Amino acid sequence: MATTSTGLDGARPRGGRLPRRERRVQLLESALEVFVEHGYHAAAMDEIADRAGVSKPVLYQHFPGKLELYLALLDAACDAVIANCHAALESTHDNKLRVGAAMGAFYDYVGRDTGAFRLVFESDLTNEPAVRQHVERVTTECAAMIADVIREDTGLPDPAARLLAVSLVGMAQVSARYWLAEAGGLDREQAVALVSGLAWRGIRGYPLTD
Repeated sequence: MATTSTGLDGARPRGGRLPRRERRVQLLESALEVFVEHGYHAAAMDEIADRAGVSKPVLYQHFPGKLELYLALLDAACDAVIANCHAALESTHDNKLRVGAAMGAFYDYVGRDTGAFRLVFESDLTNEPAVRQHVERVTTECAAMIADVIREDTGLPDPAARLLAVSLVGMAQVSARYWLAEAGGLDREQAVALVSGLAWRGIRGYPLTD
């Protein structure tokens, strides 16, 4: 498979026309790089176009503005986190392993080289209602899936199960971000084992229901 090379300044070389879908993917990849590097407010559409190797009018043909481009990236990033959490919960029926898999899903996502997690967990645009709604969707939907498991296994009422689930999601994403930024010397497996062990010691204290 051919790969797209970049110039010495990081910009992709300008070339021929691409099918619309491929061009959109290229623009999103370039936009992700710029938003992760600079944040929303400091990112410029000119730089995104240059990074993609296209003219600014071409960029605007696909995305009418910077916010729409950011929301498209944020939507894909949120979908990825939620899908990873769902896959982790479905990977086993052993609840101890489920806790480890769910924690691992967040650590895997945060550890990706793209830095896409910053759009979800460290956005500098959470005062924008559409962005805040996307970001909150990650916690809401991941917690809802985890709450279903807790409720089925423990018989706890829905409000209690949801509170525990939100707490687990918060533990996963905050600790994963800290691990990436500060916890030098701990590899991914060690970090996940520590945090999932802490979570399991807490959640297993609730007795299983018949």
